[in-house]
Amino acid sequence: MSLLPLPFTVHFDPTNQELLLSGKMRPESAAEITDALKLVQQSLEKYSGVVYVNVKRLTHINMTAFAALADILAASSRIRPERKIVIITSSVVAWSTSLFQTLAASQPSLSVEVYDSAFYPGQSFVEDETFIPILRTQTKMTWRHERELLPRHGLRSGLVIADICCGIGDFAALVQREFKPARLVALDHSVRSLEYARRVAADFDLQGIEYTYGDASQMLLRDNQFDFVTCRHSLQIFNRPEMLLRELYRICKPGGRVYITNEKNSHCLGEPHAESIKWTYEEVAKLFKHFDMDVEMGPKSRHLLADAGFDSIKVDSFMVTNLDGDPQDFADIIEAWENVYAGEMAVRRGDSSDFIRRFRQGFKDHVFAALHPKGYAGWPIWAASGRKPL
Repeated sequence: MSLLPLPFTVHFDPTNQELLLSGKMRPESAAEITDALKLVQQSLEKYSGVVYVNVKRLTHINMTAFAALADILAASSRIRPERKIVIITSSVVAWSTSLFQTLAASQPSLSVEVYDSAFYPGQSFVEDETFIPILRTQTKMTWRHERELLPRHGLRSGLVIADICCGIGDFAALVQREFKPARLVALDHSVRSLEYARRVAADFDLQGIEYTYGDASQMLLRDNQFDFVTCRHSLQIFNRPEMLLRELYRICKPGGRVYITNEKNSHCLGEPHAESIKWTYEEVAKLFKHFDMDVEMGPKSRHLLADAGFDSIKVDSFMVTNLDGDPQDFADIIEAWENVYAGEMAVRRGDSSDFIRRFRQGFKDHVFAALHPKGYAGWPIWAASGRKPL
């Protein structure tokens, strides 16, 4: 239940033991936010273990409100030191983290988690600029299939579109050129990726894409404003995909559609050396699971969309292969995966040298299959969409 009208709301979610504060808290006196402060205090008193205070969408707070909130948090920490309070901030709201970290420094049971690093576990693996050409190649190869599928899922010219978790912006650029939307917002929480996307758009004289910095699970975008919302290859590297889907649903207009793509890495295949390839990609799925990511999500798309409230769900799958254009493109992708998965990720997990050696061999065999004159290599992807009910 929201206690207060705009310009801010305070809500407690008992399922997740999470207080959510959003909007602008700028009272002239603490008395103006008495109801909100009372809900914060009651929630902290009632619940044990860990209580989350989510301020990701609290865009403004003056010192009157902060001092009153800080007093309650500090007092609760002193009275019940065994109960942990975790304040969740976002780098999208620049002031937030430093302000609450100052408070947490004086209270041992109070801590701050910056959402971007805590809840996007896969981001550090792909933000290196050396990975950008591979991301572009992946999009080039998937676009051959998606360009044909997107109209079936409701995309046509003249729509208001949002591309959420847009990454380096290459998919948004292709949509802008091919489908000529009335408006296209491309949002991502990676500063590096957006900088690259803007450079490419400028180099190609591509007009009309609104590249926007934001947190996909708590977007500062209005409700019910987009005809078509895309989110590609992102739910699978997000450790709470249902949160992201709630936001995609929120910003989509009634009658509009949300389009998602995800993979099932254990079904990557190749011939020759099929068994080695199969073993390695089954291990890829386990590796991602270790880092709280699910690269087996593709076939789960239908129930994820249904659980989020969508209807008229459509599901397609396609296989990106070494026959989709230049086989070397496919081989380049696999080599990049080997470097990230068998290199950085497996090492970070603490895998043995013997395991990594066998793990790497499966990628090498996949490359061999892709480049063999009689070989075949594939990477399966699921594309799904659902309609927000009228």
